[in-house]
Amino acid sequence: MVARMFSVSRAILFRWQQKYDQGGPVALETKKTPGPASRLSPTQLSKLYAIITGSDPRQLQFDFGLWTRKIIRELIRREFGVKFSEVQVGRLLKKMGLSPQRPLYRAYQQDPERVEEWKKSAYPKIRKLAAEEGASIFFADEASIRTDHHAGTTWAPVGQTPVVITTGERKSVNMISAISPRGELRFRVQEGKMNAGKFIDFLKALLDSVPGKIFLIVDGHPVHRAKKVSEFVKEKADGRLSIFFLPPYSPDLNPDEWVWNNVKNDRIGRSVIISAGDLKAKAIGALRRLQKLPDIVRGFLRDPKLAYILELHKRTAREVYKLIFSLVTRRGQRIACPGAGQAGACRSWIPGSPRGGHVPGGLACAQVPGVPQPGSDGFLQRGQHRPGSRAGPGQRRRAAPSPASPAAR
Repeated sequence: MVARMFSVSRAILFRWQQKYDQGGPVALETKKTPGPASRLSPTQLSKLYAIITGSDPRQLQFDFGLWTRKIIRELIRREFGVKFSEVQVGRLLKKMGLSPQRPLYRAYQQDPERVEEWKKSAYPKIRKLAAEEGASIFFADEASIRTDHHAGTTWAPVGQTPVVITTGERKSVNMISAISPRGELRFRVQEGKMNAGKFIDFLKALLDSVPGKIFLIVDGHPVHRAKKVSEFVKEKADGRLSIFFLPPYSPDLNPDEWVWNNVKNDRIGRSVIISAGDLKAKAIGALRRLQKLPDIVRGFLRDPKLAYILELHKRTAREVYKLIFSLVTRRGQRIACPGAGQAGACRSWIPGSPRGGHVPGGLACAQVPGVPQPGSDGFLQRGQHRPGSRAGPGQRRRAAPSPASPAAR
């Protein structure tokens, strides 16, 4: 009866019974057809994997610096005397756990020793000094983007390349921003080439927007080292600004590079630009979005290349949570959102925090009607105060009037 139920012969049924008696239910599971044996031995596969992941094609006398199926096919023929088609090479690479990826480019002039010295000695000293003097650390950088910058993909029928209508102009805008480990972001979008005067204007706006001392970390761009900038820091910053320089050719040490990747490739590059003005508007919108979402900015610091900033690689999961909690509550100071209890008030609650603890500067805070908003250049206008942040220069935090007070009536 069982044989008729599964439409098999009695011989197959008895074979199943024998397998079940010997190996249990696992022995009856359907097994994938093994297919033909690999034409490369395990030793050869290990060697091929080590070559692809540990060397540059140019080191093996190939003309290109990127591994392609054609180059790997030639490598296999040269090293092991086995011929593969490009399709077979693709299947082999997938079986080895490799996939095509867009590489990151780094300058060959970068000095690994200076990079390690920055991570293990120079920056920890800056962080310690900032803690002693009550200074805020910011990382700053500049970038530009053109109207013909495109990123991302879209769906279309196989063999038919989709067409997206956009502008044919080649205009550009320049951006400069500064971010802190707490997720704060200040920015400015402008036309024209960056120079010492424009950089000083940005520094002035940064000093007006951030209370107390500022330790600014930048790369060695000539604008940052200009004589005018040095004179401004020494004579007109009232001792509130100190500038430190990253090792040469080391953009991967600056978290502001992750801001540009987000703005250019994740936001603007996927949009359709119709004019230079539209490009500037979209750049401001992308930066303001990050300004309202400090969680994303803080998330950049979880990249392994930036772990040195918060020393996350030395901390347990509990210590990391406590550190992030202290950052988003501004060094442990709990501040209730001014819009608490109102429609659209801050709902960015910290898990496990008491009522009133929230992520300062969260998106919902910026949506409370009547709350002052940043200027179009990414800075609070003079005299304004961002919800959930410390009072600005010359401002005092005023307690809400009690119901019995004259002001409340």
